[in-house]
Amino acid sequence: MRFELLASDPACAARRGRLTTARGSVETPVFMPCGTQATVKTLDPRDLAAEGIGLILCNTYHLFLRPGHRVVQALGGLHRFMGWEGAILTDSGGYQVLSLAPLRRISEEGVTFQSHLDGARHLLTPETVVEIQLALGSDIAVTLDECPSQDADFEYHRRSMERTARWSARCRAAHPGGPGALFGIVQGGVHPDLRARSAEATQRIGFDGFAIGGLGIGEGAERMYAVVETTTSCLPPEAPRYLMGVGTPGDLVECIARGVDMFDCVLPTRNARNGTLFTAAGRLNIKGAAHARDERPVDPGCTCYTCRHFSRAYLRHLYVANEILGLRLNTIHNLHYYAGLMREARQAIEAGTFAAWRRDALARMASVPSPEPVREESQADG
Repeated sequence: MRFELLASDPACAARRGRLTTARGSVETPVFMPCGTQATVKTLDPRDLAAEGIGLILCNTYHLFLRPGHRVVQALGGLHRFMGWEGAILTDSGGYQVLSLAPLRRISEEGVTFQSHLDGARHLLTPETVVEIQLALGSDIAVTLDECPSQDADFEYHRRSMERTARWSARCRAAHPGGPGALFGIVQGGVHPDLRARSAEATQRIGFDGFAIGGLGIGEGAERMYAVVETTTSCLPPEAPRYLMGVGTPGDLVECIARGVDMFDCVLPTRNARNGTLFTAAGRLNIKGAAHARDERPVDPGCTCYTCRHFSRAYLRHLYVANEILGLRLNTIHNLHYYAGLMREARQAIEAGTFAAWRRDALARMASVPSPEPVREESQADG
């Protein structure tokens, strides 16, 4: 993997880059749709490629449980298994340490989970997490970490951050290098000094990129932005920076301004299945009775397949009738919106107009309240 920094904004920390993997180049800033169970729900790989998406996220923990990493490996690896020709980032299962808290036990060795599928117990160590991701054949693997609750006190965050650093060193030692990259994770809650220490420790170990974990879980937007700004300022400019699990449109814009290159979140796909659509003028609830006879597309300025072919009335009908096609069309639209937002950000950084674009984009988003950030649920329905 190679990362090139192509442009930066003089007024803030926004960056324009290119991530080159064995399966092609990915332009950054980039949003990765969540394909938790080796599928972006309701879509097939052709739909993703049509929206210009070249990088998706899959979940190590869930694929370990079902169908099993050895099954995927025997069938040719994750790309062949799911028919996806683009790049794949696999997260480590660290978020499940939080979301499956009643079903897990943390020790220095690793995390013991009780499967939510059949109750069986499984120990995931830093070494086995790397082994699983290598078997899956992802292009970017991520180290094992703990994502503590924001309710935890400073001392717990300190101990957790230090343990995550020790786990990171073990992951690095277990990873053979080669065509696949390995990202380390910076933790430390909302505490700037812990974040700085974690960033320093993670850099000393040495990784191909750096992920910022433990945010978007209730700390509030302004505090999250402050932590992101602190953390990115401690990371090397030549490496990609990935903010894990954060994904409202406004959060993406604000965190790009603070130096983030990569994002993932279930928000656009899950909201699509719940009837919430993102537009240039804010979000639209397609379930509303006001759309029952509305001939307009979701967004008159949108060029996605859904907006070019179907009315709000038809999409509302599909949702009310519980037709699967409606979920697919909604998801196509939302991912088109997210891909377009990232493309606009890249163009603005290149043109040196990011500050004005950021101001205008946030003003449009503020015209209609955005939903709260959505992290993966315990069963990660993406």
